[in-house]
Amino acid sequence: MTPAELFRTIIAILEHAGIPHMLTGSFASAYHGAPRATQDIDLVIEANTDQVEALVRLLPPSDWYVDKDAALEAVRTEGQFNIIDRQWGWKIDLIVRKSRPFSEAEFRRRQTAELEGARIDVVTAEDLIVAKLEWAKAGGSRRQVEDVASILRVRSGELDLAMIEGWVRAFGLEQEWLEARALNSQ
Repeated sequence: MTPAELFRTIIAILEHAGIPHMLTGSFASAYHGAPRATQDIDLVIEANTDQVEALVRLLPPSDWYVDKDAALEAVRTEGQFNIIDRQWGWKIDLIVRKSRPFSEAEFRRRQTAELEGARIDVVTAEDLIVAKLEWAKAGGSRRQVEDVASILRVRSGELDLAMIEGWVRAFGLEQEWLEARALNSQ
């Protein structure tokens, strides 16, 4: 299955289950910055228990792996769960949108884009930068900071830096932001 086929398939399933969604992670980084190889897709979803149960029912066990209990727990805790395409090995991380001002605003600001031949809602570059800086701080991943530097290089004249820096201060991400900006200037 190509990425385009996978995007079309998973978007159709999410829409059939009535689940609003937004692409984030590596594919969103490639869209806003420089492409990089990945075998997983990260989607933020806004879903309740009934919608997630409908989603699980729409995923035939012969084609997809999904743990219903993990999915329902993710809704309860605003966590994440994954589904895996059994034939091709694609992993889709479904991240339940958090109930905090940044996450709510980030989800409202998502933009529809053409990616891999499919129309999909994508996180904005600014919100992706903030999210990746948070992931970098939480996990110490240099890859996240490199992704931010890539987005800065590609989108430099288009970004709302004041908005980014406001969230950087609010979340205590100054060190990660400085590191990404330093990488960008190299």
